[in-house]
Amino acid sequence: MTLHNNLSTALTDLRRRTPLVQCMTNEVTTNFVANAILAVGGSPAMAADPGEADDFVALASALLINVGTLSTDKRVTIPLTAHAAEKAGTPWVLDPVAVGALQPRTRLAKFILDFHPSVIRGNASEIIALSGGVSAGKGVDSGDDPSSALPAAFALNERCGAVIAISGATDLITDGKQVVRTPGGSLLSTKITGAGCALGGVTAAFAGVCASPLVAAVAASVAFNIAAERAEKLAAGPGTYQPHFLDELYALTPEDVSAPERSEIENAGKPEAEA
Repeated sequence: MTLHNNLSTALTDLRRRTPLVQCMTNEVTTNFVANAILAVGGSPAMAADPGEADDFVALASALLINVGTLSTDKRVTIPLTAHAAEKAGTPWVLDPVAVGALQPRTRLAKFILDFHPSVIRGNASEIIALSGGVSAGKGVDSGDDPSSALPAAFALNERCGAVIAISGATDLITDGKQVVRTPGGSLLSTKITGAGCALGGVTAAFAGVCASPLVAAVAASVAFNIAAERAEKLAAGPGTYQPHFLDELYALTPEDVSAPERSEIENAGKPEAEA
């Protein structure tokens, strides 16, 4: 099947199977993450307590680990849960929020790469920092262009085998063999709390039904971009944008997600080194 056929099937399967997505996410954005997963067709569970999270992951279809708000408990629970997901064969998504800006979370995020996430989704600065490079990020905000993060994305893919999804004005997603460009979205997503976190949750939902992490990451990006564009046309500002966004995510069809203009393979393989 082509990429676009797989994207259509991904949304159909997601809504038919309603995957259970365990979310260890940013406490500031828990509600929005859960609602986005529900809107796209998944079933969220916010199990993050010590002694419970690592057991629960074996029951889930997918796992989201977001390091946005770390606590003493989470510093212990996150590695245990990531390890449990690897042992159980549960696909999991890493959202390295503010990695590079704060060293404790940077060390934690780099450590759990050893447990082989299926997808790593972040902005360009987070991806560069996670790979060990020097980024221009400021907290959760990126100071780097997605294209500048591609070498870091390839390096991360080589290290842990994950698909890398770089968010920006145009998202870039790579499995180390091909790069997929997904244009679109809305600037209003930067004016609300949790759009990136919710994208991580939706990516995990797709990962719970897709055999290919690349298809899961592309489907989530395309779904978000379409919903964002449509919500922007209806919203008066950030306050009304968020509920419209959830409505538009819920209203998406397989035909929307699989439209050829929404995702295109930019190149096959890594760019050749400069002479």
